Amino acid sequence: MSSRQSALPIQAQFLDRFSPRAFSGKKLTPADIETMVEAARWAPSAANKQPWHFAYAINGDANWDAFSTIPNEGNRRWCLNAGALLVLLSDRTASGKHSFDAGCAWGYVALQANAMGLNAHAMAGIEADAARQVLQLGEQWQVECVIAVGERGDKATLPADLAEREAPSPRKPLADILSAGAL
Repeated sequence: MSSRQSALPIQAQFLDRFSPRAFSGKKLTPADIETMVEAARWAPSAANKQPWHFAYAINGDANWDAFSTIPNEGNRRWCLNAGALLVLLSDRTASGKHSFDAGCAWGYVALQANAMGLNAHAMAGIEADAARQVLQLGEQWQVECVIAVGERGDKATLPADLAEREAPSPRKPLADILSAGAL
């Protein structure tokens, strides 16, 4: 149950979803990742191009050390305790809306993770060149973000400056993001 309050009645999944920085370190399984990405597979996309691709490493597996170089230094302070890291890519050749569509797929991953009792935190703070090298990417692929996924951990494990921020964030009022007609 979330402490967040909506101005209007919406599905609880939207209020319950949270992007923590504290993770327990519990490893995920390939089946966990496959289930989250199966949800993303059903995200809408322009002309049904589905221009996203997820590459992943599970904490401690053969790919983990390489994937650990992809988040920037600030994000490495906390995200390496996640159960897995996913790198979200979009195919530049698929559609002019490849980033937009990949973002929708990320949202589906986040909601599916939440439904599985897990948490997902997307990071734009990445080392894109490291991602390109680790994943051996051609120019076709755009690195969108890295997603830390896992079981929520104790915020006391975080550096003090991050621990004090470890709570679901508020949102702007609906009136600030919606208008009937012109702004």
